Amino acid sequence: MRKSTAAVWEAVHAERRRLAADLSPLRAEQWEVPSLCPGWSVHDVLAHLVDTARTGRVGFVRGMLGARLNFDRLNQLGVLREKRLDPEGTLRALREVSELTRTPPVNPATRLVEAIVHGEDIRRPLGLVGSYPEPAVVQALAYQVRTPVAFGGGRERAAGLRLVDRRTGKAWGAGTEIEADALDLLLTVSGRPVELDPPG
Repeated sequence: MRKSTAAVWEAVHAERRRLAADLSPLRAEQWEVPSLCPGWSVHDVLAHLVDTARTGRVGFVRGMLGARLNFDRLNQLGVLREKRLDPEGTLRALREVSELTRTPPVNPATRLVEAIVHGEDIRRPLGLVGSYPEPAVVQALAYQVRTPVAFGGGRERAAGLRLVDRRTGKAWGAGTEIEADALDLLLTVSGRPVELDPPG
């Protein structure tokens, strides 16, 4: 495994463990809080993370065929498959899959996007604060701005914008400048509602 890929998986595995720890104290009603992912509860997003952790190349291809090449349907079927009646069971499943290194036939950075964006989908509505390695957030953002929305990216949302990470000064794209923390930029191009400073 290349050093860069190994670093991706180290960050993903650590984030899965952190999320499981953060969610351990949740009360029953908190599992049904709407996440930032439209139409999904906190429990739904957790089930999706279990599903994607289990999904490798062959499973992804089979799943896409079963979903009639509909990416959204594939994700919904995965949630139905992995969502336990008891959220504690879904949480145990996340712990069980936390060290897996499976991925569809795409860039492993997709797993960084999954871990970070869905981590925030869950944490922000619950008032929890996530902590992510800055290089991992930047790598996930760089991947999202060049990946089409149809494939889970944010290229079209970032079109006509120059996104600037206020901490490092690193920038992506050209056009109207938006300066914010890389995490908020990542969530924005991933289609999440985030309050950003207006262009100055």
